[in-house]
Amino acid sequence: MALRLRIDPIACDGRGVCAELFPERVSLDDWGFPILDDDPIGRDLLEHARRAVAACPVLALRLERT
Repeated sequence: MALRLRIDPIACDGRGVCAELFPERVSLDDWGFPILDDDPIGRDLLEHARRAVAACPVLALRLERT
């Protein structure tokens, strides 16, 4: 199983914390909402992904097993 980042677009309010903490996989659109790279998260980036998920102020970002 692979882990991928997912965003709840309804909950997200575009603060950009995820992109600051995990720029390897998250970029922001023109309005500050995240654009996620759909590639699986490797071991080398897993801790960074978990930190970004934990820091989301509205709990919109999550890691999902696929």
